[in-house]
Amino acid sequence: MFWLNEPKMDSNEESSELKKRCPNTSLLLAICAACIGGTFQYGYNISIINSPTKSVQNFINQTWLERYEENISEQYLTLLWSSIVSIFTIGGFIGATIGGTLAIRFGRKGTLMMNNAFALLAALLMGLSYPTGLFELLIIGRFFTGVNAGIGICVQPLYLGEIAPRALRGAMAMGTSIFITGGILTGQVIGLNELLGKEEYWPILLSTTCIPAFLQLLILPWFPESPRYLLIDRGDDVGCGTAMKQLHGTDNFDREREDMERERISAMGIKPKKPWELFMDRSLRWQVLTIIVINAAQQLNGINAIYFYTDYVFEEAGIPEVNIPYVTVGTGACECLTALTCGMLIESLGRKVLIIGGYTLMAFWCICFTLTLTFQGAGPWIPYLSMGCVFAFILSFGMGPGGVTNILITELFTQTTRPAAYMIGGSVNWLSFFFIGMAFPFIVTKLQQYCFLVFLVVCVLVAVYIFLVVPETKNKTFLEIQTEFQSGEKRKASKADHSPRTTMLSTPL
Repeated sequence: MFWLNEPKMDSNEESSELKKRCPNTSLLLAICAACIGGTFQYGYNISIINSPTKSVQNFINQTWLERYEENISEQYLTLLWSSIVSIFTIGGFIGATIGGTLAIRFGRKGTLMMNNAFALLAALLMGLSYPTGLFELLIIGRFFTGVNAGIGICVQPLYLGEIAPRALRGAMAMGTSIFITGGILTGQVIGLNELLGKEEYWPILLSTTCIPAFLQLLILPWFPESPRYLLIDRGDDVGCGTAMKQLHGTDNFDREREDMERERISAMGIKPKKPWELFMDRSLRWQVLTIIVINAAQQLNGINAIYFYTDYVFEEAGIPEVNIPYVTVGTGACECLTALTCGMLIESLGRKVLIIGGYTLMAFWCICFTLTLTFQGAGPWIPYLSMGCVFAFILSFGMGPGGVTNILITELFTQTTRPAAYMIGGSVNWLSFFFIGMAFPFIVTKLQQYCFLVFLVVCVLVAVYIFLVVPETKNKTFLEIQTEFQSGEKRKASKADHSPRTTMLSTPL
């Protein structure tokens, strides 16, 4: 600690020193506690429903036969199964629309704790569906898992972004992406036949969503509420100081506290804004447009199409059908690995480089995948190229859009606007999720492998938009980022005002 006696460092040197330090153990544990019952549930419940598809459909058919003494029609069975799967997105949309309001009223930590009630209720309903013979409970249970995921993916990034020190904010906020991909991977593994993937275990499999909820209820109470929320929203100076000492240690939070104090002063007399107020605030129009663009693109960029084609690609590569679930686990592990890698790179490369690079690479792999699918029968080695494209696309997604999107939402807004921004971003994300789920089968039917050309256009347009509009946010305070957006607006306005005057003066001359 000899450097404490040296002359005062400038901001760049101090930032460099902060990056070299390891985050406080309490901070890391707080992030894990928030994530295990937050976005982990989102990823887990996305993947866990895939394994018991045939088992649940058999249960619905058997129940229908017992009730009405006839087999259910194929069309109605498909409708019921689609309802069980897609109701998750409806619940997620509702959760996203109320998550920000709950976070303002009950706090970030308080909302995460309360949110576990939806997961526990969902686990109970889905577990009871088989013994009671009520497949309707599956639909209701999946709806509540969606509400839980919607609130979690809205409030958890809020909590992570507000408890992390500025120099480590990107890396710490990557917990959102890491735990989403970890949840997907865990769901894929738990759903294997060797564990809970057998037909008779499906009620237990769907009920395991209660385990992360119980873990969070046991662990999260040991950690504090967001210091920013305590100071700026609640005016609790003592509570803020106590929370920062626990999260950052006794010597490492003076600069963070100064940043919070400046933000508190700038927000004095300003109430937390509602989503519709963000749309009416002209000073925030580019930030709002940015979160709409990046959240819609996260679902519309082709990652769902890649997962849709994985089984076909693996079959064409000669992988036996019984082994395909294990290879699919490999895709989940691949995405999880890239989220971890992104967490290590984000503070050195920055947000903008990673997200633009990710979308650019995804656009390139869209072209490659279209070509390999088009000429799939041209040679025995082509299917292996398709497999390579699958993994490369997933790697590119995890390194860019999958990891950086939620961090940008945290950083583009200040304390009074951030909850509403997450409500807008979350709503757009879930609506896009629902849209792609409904429209994608028709897109594939009409365009076949050429559907990736649509996703190519999406990736290119988003990369160009981010390059032109979004500033680099690495190691900047929330107020500095807001000022940079506003200064950009003023420069544009100044040019617009100055241009006509120049023309008028030059004409007489």
